[in-house]
Amino acid sequence: MGDKVVISGYYGFGNLGDEAVLYSIIGALRQNNPEMAITVLSNDPPATARDYGVHAVDRWNMREVAGALRRADLLISGGGSLLQDVTGLQSLLYYLGVIWLARLLRRPVMYYAQGIGPVTTKAGRRLVGFTTGRVQAVTVRDEESLHDLQAMGVKRPVQVTADPVLGLRREDIDMSAGAEILRQHDITPGTGVVGVSVRPLPGSSGWELELARACDRLARAGRTIVFVPMHSPGDLAVSREVAAGMLEPHKIISTKLTVPQMISLVGNLDLLVGMRLHALIFAAVCGVPPVGIAYDPKVERFLNRIGLAPAGKPADINDLELANLAETCLAEKEQLAANMAAKMSELQRAASSTASLALQITGHGR
Repeated sequence: MGDKVVISGYYGFGNLGDEAVLYSIIGALRQNNPEMAITVLSNDPPATARDYGVHAVDRWNMREVAGALRRADLLISGGGSLLQDVTGLQSLLYYLGVIWLARLLRRPVMYYAQGIGPVTTKAGRRLVGFTTGRVQAVTVRDEESLHDLQAMGVKRPVQVTADPVLGLRREDIDMSAGAEILRQHDITPGTGVVGVSVRPLPGSSGWELELARACDRLARAGRTIVFVPMHSPGDLAVSREVAAGMLEPHKIISTKLTVPQMISLVGNLDLLVGMRLHALIFAAVCGVPPVGIAYDPKVERFLNRIGLAPAGKPADINDLELANLAETCLAEKEQLAANMAAKMSELQRAASSTASLALQITGHGR
C-alpha cells in the first residue's frame, strides 16, 4: 500500500509556475514510490485531479481539508513562495493555518523546497518563526530563504535543496509539442526566437514601454518576438499592453497551455526575457539562456544560483541596454548553455533529495 501525502500550495489557480511546482513534486514523489496516494488542496479540485491523476479537495473547505489530513502520513507545505505576506497577511495565515491543523491532528509536516519571504510584518515574522520550529522537516530552495528563517529566530536544522521544477530533465521533455505550437503561430523554431514572459506589477514605472522598445530593437535585428503568458488573464493582459507599445511585428501565445506544453515551448526558444521565476527556470532546464528582470528577490536568487546576473529591476530597464544584453546572450548561447548545464546538474540532484526526505518521513524512503 502506498504512502498517503497531502500537498498544500497555490494550486488550482491557473498559474503555470505554481502548477509546474506541483507537477514536479508529484513526479518526484512517484519516482520514489509509484503507489503513493496523493491528495492536493486545490482551488479547482476537478481540474487538479484530472491534470495530475491525484485526489483533490477544496482548499477552502476546512472539513474536507481536515478529513484529508486525518488520513495522511504527511503534509507537504510547498513548494513556491507560500510563507510571505507581500500579497497580504491573509495568504500567510492560510498556509500557516493548514500546517497548524495538521499538527493538531498529530500529522507530520514538511516544508518542501519553500521560498521564504518576504515577510515584512512583525506578526508574520513571529508566526513563521514559531511555526517553523514545530514541523518535522524544513527544506528551502535557496540560501537566502535559510537566512530569512534564521533572522526570524529559527534555530532548528534547515536543509537548502532547490526549486522542485529544477528536478526536471531536458531529456524527459517532449520538445516536439512546443515546436508544433510555434509553427501553429507561424514561427519557425531555431530562427532567433525570443520569448518574453511578463507579469502585472502594482503601479507603473514605465518599464512596459522600455521593454517594448527593447523588443522592437531585437525585432529589427531579425529576431522573432513571442510573448508567452504564464498566468491568464493577468499575464496575457500585460503582454498585450507591452506588445501594444511595439512598432514591429510580434506574436502572443494566447491559447491556454498545460505545464508540459509550456516547458516544451520555452525549450524551443533561442532566448527568454522574463519576469516570471518559473519561466526562467523552464528556460534553464531546457538549456535556453534566460535574461531575468528581477521584479522580486526570488528571481535574483535563482539567477545567482546558475551563475547569472539579472538585467535589473523593472524600474531600471533601459531599452538599449536590455536589447544589447539579449543580443550578447544570443551570440554566446552555446557557451551560456554549457555553463548553466554544470550548475543545473547540481540543482537537479538537490531537487531530487527533497522528495527522498519526504519518503523518509513517511517511513518508506529508499
